[in-house]
Amino acid sequence: MAFEGDLRFVGLGFGAIQAGLFVYEAHETGRYAPPLVVDVRPDLVSALRRSGGWFRVNIARTDRIDIADIGPVAIADSSLPDERPGVVRAIASADEAATALPSVDFYRTPLSNSPHLLLAEGLTRRRRSGPLVVYCAENHRRAAAMLEEAVLDAVEPGNRDRLRRRARFVDTVIGKMSGVVSDSAELRSLGLATVTPHLSAAFLVEEFNHILVSRIDPPSAEDAIQPGMPVLSEVDDLAPFEAAKLLGHNATHALAGFLGKHLGLRLVAELPSVPGAMGFLRAAFIEESGQTLCRRFAGADPLFTRAGYAAFADDVLVRMINPFLADTIDRAGRDQSRKLGWDDRLVGLLRMGLAENVPTPRYAMGVAAGLRLLQPGSGVSGSSVERLLRDCWPPDVDPDEAGAVLRVLKKGHAAFRHWQAYGFPGSDAAW
Repeated sequence: MAFEGDLRFVGLGFGAIQAGLFVYEAHETGRYAPPLVVDVRPDLVSALRRSGGWFRVNIARTDRIDIADIGPVAIADSSLPDERPGVVRAIASADEAATALPSVDFYRTPLSNSPHLLLAEGLTRRRRSGPLVVYCAENHRRAAAMLEEAVLDAVEPGNRDRLRRRARFVDTVIGKMSGVVSDSAELRSLGLATVTPHLSAAFLVEEFNHILVSRIDPPSAEDAIQPGMPVLSEVDDLAPFEAAKLLGHNATHALAGFLGKHLGLRLVAELPSVPGAMGFLRAAFIEESGQTLCRRFAGADPLFTRAGYAAFADDVLVRMINPFLADTIDRAGRDQSRKLGWDDRLVGLLRMGLAENVPTPRYAMGVAAGLRLLQPGSGVSGSSVERLLRDCWPPDVDPDEAGAVLRVLKKGHAAFRHWQAYGFPGSDAAW
């Protein structure tokens, strides 16, 4: 296919998800005009311009890596004052946009090219009859609400209702694993194509492309807007699926990463070579995450049944260890402070497990493994668990709930020490 249609798209942030999901899928439909992608990295912007707006994405399938050539796209560096007006004009006339930024913290910055300011100015100038659909691809359960709040805060109160009608901010659940590979040896060993011939980094994404989004308009609405890309599937209530992604997929990925770092592994794909490792991860995913979420969201969707969640877990685990995806343990196990946060994947699951009366000992052990990575060398004693975790949590957490979580984590710390001495259990009896 090619960019030979009429739909107009703007991508804010140009990484693996923007390139390998939104722009790639827009290209595959044949319904979109050449998009505008916006970034602030001079090397990336220069490389795309030198290639005439063409770039490559590596797609990890189960048995090979395919290379997709995509283009041409227009590129703008929003940090340059003379390029910002073009970004604003593109937003004002676009059908769809997607933010694919490092985190929701980048929505609102003090800089003049902050995404919320670009969107606010573009929407203020918008004269099209239909609203701009903005897909928020950042990994946060309130991403769309946070971006909308930031955009509305950037305009005068009297203009906010008008601006609100000109946009639909849409949450996403993106289970597509992806990354940027820049190590020269890894590029060669996997045979990856770099983004352009002038950039020594590659976009690598898995072929999985079933992406859930919150509903843009009520189904009963006259002329209800629907996503232009068929891979984006609307659901009425995204919250259960967001929980499955964060407290199932992401929690197990972090568990694998933390333990893999202690095992000295380089790739997630090496975990099956460790006796008991995959059985441990599967039991955690199904018996702990699965039972917790199936109790909380019973009846919401067939996913939240024992059979449905087991199938989900098995699919994610197979994809996680795909050797062609080459997911590294360093990536899976990085950023421990964020991943041990009060509302994040591991402690978030422990909290929901307590509320639903489901034991979560394997993930508690994973928290202990993460704490050990936060304080390497001397190790983590039982008395320091609370201090380290309090540094990862906001100061106003409920003291009774925090106490209950800490009691679970003390057991997790003991289980982690046992695992260090004896490895993964040969049966679930130890749990």
